[in-house]
Amino acid sequence: MRTFFYLPFLLLASLLSGCKYAASTQTVQTTDIAVSWELISNFTDVENGFEARFTLSNNSDVTLTEKNWALFFNMAPRPILPSKTPQPATVQHINGDWYKLVPNQSFSLKPGASVEIRYAGTEGVIKETDAPLGLYLVFYDQQGKEESVAQVTKYTIQPFTRPEQMRRGKADQEPLQTAAQRYQDNLAMSLVSAEKLLPVIPSPVSLKRELGFLTLDNKLPIIYQAGLETEARFLSQKLRALTGTDFPVKNGPSTGRGIVLTTGPVQVNGVKHEAYQLGVSANGVTITGGDAAGVFYGIQSLLALAPAEAYLKTSASVKLPYIRIDDAPRFGFRGLHMDVSRNFQTKETILRTLDLLAFYKINHFLFYTTEDEGWRLEIDGLPELTQVAGQRQHTSGMGAPALHPAYGSGPVAYDKGKHGSGFYTKADFIEILKYASERHIKVIPELNFPGHARAAIKAMEARYERLMKEGKETEANEYRLIDPDDKSVYLSAQGYKDNVVSVARESTYRFYEKVVDELAKMYQQAGLKMDVIHAGGDEVPEGAWTQSPQAAKLMSEHPAIKDPKNLQGYFFGELLKRLKKRNLTIHGWEEVALNKGPDGRYNPNQAFAGGAVVPYIWNNVFDYPDLGYRLANAGYPVVLCNVSNFYFDLAYTNDPKEPGLYWGGFVDTRNAWTFAPFNMFRTTYKTNMGRPIDQQKEIPGLESLKPEARKNILGVEAQLWSETIKGRDMIEYYLLPKLMGFAESAWSPERPWETIANRQAQETAIKAGWTVFANTLAQKELPRLSQLNGGYNYRLPLPGAVIENGMLKANVEYPGLSIRYTTDGSEPDNRSPLYQRPVAVDGTVKLKSFDAAGRSSRTSIASANASLGFSPPK
Repeated sequence: MRTFFYLPFLLLASLLSGCKYAASTQTVQTTDIAVSWELISNFTDVENGFEARFTLSNNSDVTLTEKNWALFFNMAPRPILPSKTPQPATVQHINGDWYKLVPNQSFSLKPGASVEIRYAGTEGVIKETDAPLGLYLVFYDQQGKEESVAQVTKYTIQPFTRPEQMRRGKADQEPLQTAAQRYQDNLAMSLVSAEKLLPVIPSPVSLKRELGFLTLDNKLPIIYQAGLETEARFLSQKLRALTGTDFPVKNGPSTGRGIVLTTGPVQVNGVKHEAYQLGVSANGVTITGGDAAGVFYGIQSLLALAPAEAYLKTSASVKLPYIRIDDAPRFGFRGLHMDVSRNFQTKETILRTLDLLAFYKINHFLFYTTEDEGWRLEIDGLPELTQVAGQRQHTSGMGAPALHPAYGSGPVAYDKGKHGSGFYTKADFIEILKYASERHIKVIPELNFPGHARAAIKAMEARYERLMKEGKETEANEYRLIDPDDKSVYLSAQGYKDNVVSVARESTYRFYEKVVDELAKMYQQAGLKMDVIHAGGDEVPEGAWTQSPQAAKLMSEHPAIKDPKNLQGYFFGELLKRLKKRNLTIHGWEEVALNKGPDGRYNPNQAFAGGAVVPYIWNNVFDYPDLGYRLANAGYPVVLCNVSNFYFDLAYTNDPKEPGLYWGGFVDTRNAWTFAPFNMFRTTYKTNMGRPIDQQKEIPGLESLKPEARKNILGVEAQLWSETIKGRDMIEYYLLPKLMGFAESAWSPERPWETIANRQAQETAIKAGWTVFANTLAQKELPRLSQLNGGYNYRLPLPGAVIENGMLKANVEYPGLSIRYTTDGSEPDNRSPLYQRPVAVDGTVKLKSFDAAGRSSRTSIASANASLGFSPPK
């Protein structure tokens, strides 16, 4: 073993800046012990079970015994089953996604030897991103005391290649992503000409082309009306990036040709807020908005009209077609939720994302900065929230006042290349708020209680211990979040055993109010008013509070509560009173609007209907597929976040190398685009396991949206949870191009196909619309993204391909992309042969799709003996 680096103990010390950190007292090393992991099968004798194995190879000069080591790692949380046959070691679940492999009696692994350890669990594993990550060894002395920590650097994940590795079990009906399957799927697509492409995404209400072109250059000054200084400055910056030249900017009435920004009595489809009119003619450009936001969105449409070539090669002038656009959003709420707690994202990544949202006319950003695995925002007066809960590192156990590793973050806080540690200073957050506001994006903070609160709990326990040592008992209890005598046993959806706050102590509410008040101050310092907060409220596990003396006392004082599971409703009611005093509108996940009946089923809670609470509804393919409509019909204003359409952290496909989750199925750009908000059952095609939904048999029993309740659909939101997302490139890969499909569903007027009653006719119309949209992505939108705002890391689809009778046939999901291939085993690049028509080949062929910017997809592999898919194991 080789010493790697040493980190001093700073766990509760004051931080010098937002990037200082704490870690354990041990010397952290690397080790010569190599580890290999392989999924054996998802087809076991246990329903939805899996079997996997570790192989440990001891290349060190130390013998591993039954007492001197344990291997720690993170893994997508799954229950572990007892081994049916004796194994040299056992996998144990610790907490959340934190596991360890511990040696069994008589274990011995001498230098130069290897050992295989099998284990089993439930819930099929089909992705490389599911494999154990962040592996490290802890070594112990004869007394069992931790002696040293060593990171595993020689780690191999065996590829998923067999049917039993690529299907989730017998119930999985999702077609496997072979090159042949993609080819079959892509046969429905066709190339359309450039003049049929969408001029702007999202599509405007009305667009009329006229003959002629305007040369857009800096001879056209930007002339703006008072009150539009921010919009004029924004436009000048974007035009400089586009043309490389500075455009004159001046305030005042329009005189002669120019780019004129004004507000006026603009109303489109009955909507004034965010509405605009854009005209391009021989006289220049006019953008008139119903308000400043409308002007801003008119600017975005103007920038979108520039051809992709203008972004790929800077020129001092850009040709724009003469055009007239009248536009306004379909929904006033168009949002993106981003989780930065599971894996931290830098401030710069957030700012780039806000620019992206603005370009596609998304106007809300739900900023998820608190979770079980991390607290990411500096709060005055509560330094432990970032000193303790803003970082992850190896701990001696669940009870330590620190956060253990999660999602592969490893044993060292702020380790290079890892994403478990980090937070935003107050100055960072204020900058983000200002940046978003200038782009007409409302940032909604989320403080999720009573569950999903482990980071806050650990921070406040560290604070409690510090102040108790100082003899300040009253102050120590001021913001404490737990009942120390609570013996409740539960397991959260993410595998946590200790992530629920006590709802029976006043200090819990005091903590929440403290954080809210500090947030409000930061908004005020940004020149804004915080008038909305998202209170979370989801996934409180069964069993919480059942053995809490404090909870029992509370229930004795309030007999109407009856059952501990109803304490969540009590908590939210109490929280609502306090937040209403601060003039806040309360948003939350769907559970906040529900009561659990005696039968265990959720029903709308009439107590909060009528606007007191805005629930966000994700559940549309499981036990409550009509929940969004039931709540809207009951008088709730709702935001639709359908998992089958808008959960962007779900993988594009079931390809093992395609990163992402899949508990809710798979979500691609077409899913985000194909969404009928007032008849969503018609655009929900599969269950999460890929079984086609029988529209005639399964839909009639569901509650439809009443016409008078349409006004209660405030809008839609896309979700980006970050369990599998590490860093900027992955964020953008998951987002793009799904975000463009979402923008079309959020902003654009009702598509004709949404109201077609005949199923076959509707599908024909959807296919025609999607073909145009996909062509627009390939030929225009994606190449532009290579340069927009410095360039984004978007995803290109893998080509489909078959080899029949020695002839290669290939196609692609987005017509207009190029396909290049090789036959010698090398990776295709921009110099490889261009596929244009069926061509004779021998052996295995590798293919990639390319766009006009030269970006490429991952590699697709076709061979003569490949079939359309795999038959599942018997």
